[in-house]
Amino acid sequence: MEKEVLIHVRGLQVLDEDGQQEPVEIVVPGEYYFRNGSHYLRYEEMMEDFPQATVNYIKMSPKGMEVRKKGLINVHMVFEQGKKNMTYYTTPYGTLQMGIAATNLELKESEESINMKVDYALDMNQQHVADCFLAIQAQPKDSKEFTL
Repeated sequence: MEKEVLIHVRGLQVLDEDGQQEPVEIVVPGEYYFRNGSHYLRYEEMMEDFPQATVNYIKMSPKGMEVRKKGLINVHMVFEQGKKNMTYYTTPYGTLQMGIAATNLELKESEESINMKVDYALDMNQQHVADCFLAIQAQPKDSKEFTL
């Protein structure tokens, strides 16, 4: 796959108390590379009311996925099947302790796209707050088959 890609990130959080859903979706230009059996994506994200960008790094392999955010938001999230990983999520508003327990990981690789789907349970400060879904798709920037 080419270095310049379009990255489509879809997420969904189902909050415990009332079953309310919080969808998140972005499509951004980014960079792709493959190294040592893992796929890597890099893209920048802006938050409303802040001029500073957050740089996102995503590492995907059949073993799992890692998401690093650096800048306005700082976090290193690790998604591994059947394992709970703890991290700190730092924002301009404060820091939260997060627990991420992946319940399903699915990586599909082809010459023209990379697709990663993750189902996981999210804890904040030792309390289960949501069951979440994250789907990441990357395709060459000029791909005629790019679909949302």
